[in-house]
Amino acid sequence: MPWSLARGALVGGAEALPGISGGTIALVTGVYETAVTGAGHLLSGLRLLVTDRVAARREMARVNWAVIAPLLLGMVPGLVLTAGFVGPLLKEHPVPMTALFLGMTATALLVPLRMIGSRWTAREVLTAVLVAAAVFVLVGLPPQNLPTTYPVVFVGAALAACALALPGTSGSFLLLTFGLYHPALDALNDRDLGFVAVFGAGMVVGLGCFIKELQWLLEHRRRATLVIMTGVVVGALRALWPWQTEDRGLLPPGEQVPLALLMLLTGAAVVLGLTVLDARIRRR
Repeated sequence: MPWSLARGALVGGAEALPGISGGTIALVTGVYETAVTGAGHLLSGLRLLVTDRVAARREMARVNWAVIAPLLLGMVPGLVLTAGFVGPLLKEHPVPMTALFLGMTATALLVPLRMIGSRWTAREVLTAVLVAAAVFVLVGLPPQNLPTTYPVVFVGAALAACALALPGTSGSFLLLTFGLYHPALDALNDRDLGFVAVFGAGMVVGLGCFIKELQWLLEHRRRATLVIMTGVVVGALRALWPWQTEDRGLLPPGEQVPLALLMLLTGAAVVLGLTVLDARIRRR
């Protein structure tokens, strides 16, 4: 339970930061598939409560509550603490902090690669390359400034929740593209309950519409899904390049290169450490 609480805090903290994906952290800490399949069974159980309570209990029993419950409990404080502490650091020191996340996400690629294995077919390689190219283009789109009305906030949160479920894609980065990241962060810090309630409802609806499909893919097309996820993570690395224009144009390395390199290596070391820690806990 303490490790699951810590994993939840790490996933929640990652979702407060644009560019780094909570799904990536879940994958690194070994809880991704458990979380997705558990969420799928939970949604099925809730839906069946109205028509067939026996089947609903059966679905609920398939959820690994020993992992899921502390994971969810840990996500909330992780999200709040990161939004209040790391968020300002990212604003004041964007180059070293983005380099830190780049090192973490790039190293996290080892996880799906290890799960897939070394024998890739030509079709799988082509699929991963095409997905990476598509995501590379998408994350390079300049940010927009949408109005922060409740309908817009609801739809934006629903789309960000879908990104939450995929490694490599960041819900916060998607919100930043819509121009909703800073309003959401301010609402969370200022305890704007109306904004937070609408945002939370949007996330619930987004996850509810997406998670069942993802669960089916992991259970029936696991290798193909991991190949696509690998392409998503590779393409999404573009969003974490430390030197960019305000419209997300890529620039050559400029200021703070030594510090950025140090932070990149630190991020890589953190992910490797989490991977080793998770492996040891699983062995125990």
